[in-house]
Amino acid sequence: MPITKELKFSYPKGRDFHFPDLNCPPGENLVIMGMSGSGKTTLIHLLAGILNPSAGDVIFNGKNVSGFSSREMDAFRGKNIGMIFQKHFFIHGLSVFENLVAAQKLSGNPIDKAYLDGLLEKLHISDLAGKKADALSQGEQQRFSIARALANKPSWVLADEPTSSLDDENCDKFRELMNISPGENTLGWIIATHDNRLKSHFTNVYQL
Repeated sequence: MPITKELKFSYPKGRDFHFPDLNCPPGENLVIMGMSGSGKTTLIHLLAGILNPSAGDVIFNGKNVSGFSSREMDAFRGKNIGMIFQKHFFIHGLSVFENLVAAQKLSGNPIDKAYLDGLLEKLHISDLAGKKADALSQGEQQRFSIARALANKPSWVLADEPTSSLDDENCDKFRELMNISPGENTLGWIIATHDNRLKSHFTNVYQL
C-alpha cells in the first residue's frame, strides 16, 4: 500500500511543493488531478523514487522507500513498480518483444518469455512483437507502454499523463486496458493527469 506523509519537495531556485497525504489500498486505483505546474509529475517521481523528498515519507507495503539508497530503490522499483512516462522511452533499435525482455533483464528479474507472450496477447498487440518500437503508431505505442510497465509483474503502475495525447476512442481503450492484471498480482494504478475524461472512472481522486 503506497502512503505518503507530509511529503515536500523543493526545486533549487524554484517552487516548493507540499503534497496532501495519499493512501491507496492494494488493488485500488487513484487519480491525482491538477493543472500544469501543480506538481503532478513531481509527485509521481517522488513516489517512484526518481526524486528524493525534501521532507516527509513515501511508504510502500510498510517500507519507507524515501530512505532507500539509489541502488536499493532501483531494485525495489524493478520488483514492485511499473512506470508510464509522458514521453515514451523505448530502445528504438529493438523490437517490441526485445524491449520487454530488456526490461526484465535490466530489472534483474528472470526472463519469462511465456508471460510476455501472454501479456502481448492480453493487450491485443501480439502482431507487433517483431515490430521496431519507433515504427509504432500513437495507439500502438500506448499499448506497448502498458506492456512494458507490466513486464516485471508489478504491484503498482505509476502513470504520468498517460492519455494527454489520446483521442476519445484511445482514451476509452486505455481505461479498459487498466483492468489487465500482471500474472497473479493484485494491480493498483496511480495516475497523474489533468484529463477530466479519467476523473469519473475513479473513486479515489486527489486534487492538487
